[in-house]
Amino acid sequence: MQHNSIHWFRKGLRLHDNPALLAAVRDSRCLHPLFILDPTDAPPGANARRFLLDSLWDLDGNLRKMGSRLLVAWGCPQEVFPRLFHAWRTTRLTFEVDTEPSARRRDAAVAELAAQHGVEVIQEVSHTLYDTQRVLALNDGKAPLTYKHLQKLLVSLGPPEKPVPALTQEHLQGCHTLCQLSHDTNYDVPTLEELGQDPNEVGPHLYPGGETAALARLDTLMEKTTWVCSFKKPETEPTSLIPSTTVLSPHLKFGCLSVRTFWWRLDEIYQGHSQPPVSLHGQLLWREFFYMAGAGIPNFDRMVGNPICLQVNWDDNPQHLHAWREGRTGYPFIDSIMTQLRTEGWIHHLARHAVACFLTRGDLWISWEEGLKVFEELLLDADWSLNAGNWLWLSGSAFFHRYFHVYSPVAFGKKTDQDGAYIRKYLPILKDFPAEYIYEPWKAPRAVQERAGCLVGTHYPQPIVEHGVVRERNMGRMKAARAQKGTKREPPADPSVDKSRRKKPKAERC
Repeated sequence: MQHNSIHWFRKGLRLHDNPALLAAVRDSRCLHPLFILDPTDAPPGANARRFLLDSLWDLDGNLRKMGSRLLVAWGCPQEVFPRLFHAWRTTRLTFEVDTEPSARRRDAAVAELAAQHGVEVIQEVSHTLYDTQRVLALNDGKAPLTYKHLQKLLVSLGPPEKPVPALTQEHLQGCHTLCQLSHDTNYDVPTLEELGQDPNEVGPHLYPGGETAALARLDTLMEKTTWVCSFKKPETEPTSLIPSTTVLSPHLKFGCLSVRTFWWRLDEIYQGHSQPPVSLHGQLLWREFFYMAGAGIPNFDRMVGNPICLQVNWDDNPQHLHAWREGRTGYPFIDSIMTQLRTEGWIHHLARHAVACFLTRGDLWISWEEGLKVFEELLLDADWSLNAGNWLWLSGSAFFHRYFHVYSPVAFGKKTDQDGAYIRKYLPILKDFPAEYIYEPWKAPRAVQERAGCLVGTHYPQPIVEHGVVRERNMGRMKAARAQKGTKREPPADPSVDKSRRKKPKAERC
């Protein structure tokens, strides 16, 4: 039977290692490569929207080189598909498996619609290294709650599957895309303006989206074999003016780069490399860990109803939340990070740790759910599972229980940037402060502030909280919340926890 196929692009915005796309062209006389732009589900932030459109334009261009093209439809998938099934006489629908709960509900509804229209549905795993449902089944349907537990489960499965070949013109022989004259008008990739986004609101175009850019960035990184083999993520610098990590996370999030391709490219050059969890392989397994958690834990992105989340009586302080989001806390290190995030859409993972700790248990005592929403809007790589998992971790609500391990908004940045070059770049109002005051400008004498052209309290805010005071108060509140949890029946300890690495409390991480 010759099929009329639709391949539904969602996250897997690429032609390489896309098994669902290859399934679409198999025994097909007609292929419709489709992306459905649901305005209610589009990335909320300007930079992320531009990255998505970059990726769609690039995908369309790569398909056109093979005589095909990307068709972009607007609307809710459950409303779009019945019309397209009829108009295109569709007999097969293929797409990549999505592990997120809301996506799984959407996909189940679309599969039911397809069955009603006599359309075969093929789903293939390629957004993760492993089949998430298979790993959960190995653990009695439950998400592993420690990294070591996940590693033990994966041992029985062996290494990840290798990537499938990229789509080529040979795959498309005898299979064509119907390109009517109206397609350019009705199915073209939109502009930022058509997506309701003011182009003036996006920041510098530092990290273009798309498969072409992703593979080029990967190739460049893989040429640095010494750097790759010695990579240890905790030793990279959050204050580096040029990213000290790969910045491939946005491409993995949108699926412009296959995680399996990344894994096996690393495998080709690893020799005597650093081991998981700090190596690049280790970082990809952390990604799997949070995907497992997001798929297996109810209400993973919220506190209430989340069975692994500490229930905390967070403060409701819109003024403090706004100051944090806008980089107006009065702590230059924190404000520089949030300025970089708003303008560029990417910040180093340790910078994320610092601002997340500051918002939650460290200083402002504001719910991690509020921080999650801000990151979801502003980050290029705001992956639902990873975003929620890391906020649970950094707020001390789950996974990470050393609530006393607090990042100093002053001392932490100094470890890698004593002179404050990072602050001078992202907060130019402070650029003329001497190094001894750049992290604490409120301590500078009035004459020093005048020479710097910046009066604290006038041109730059005073600190909105006193770190030393609120840190001690918040540690007490977190201790009380954990004690209250301890009065309830606790789940048995995970046997994979390495007890030998437990340390005595520290009041401050600097």
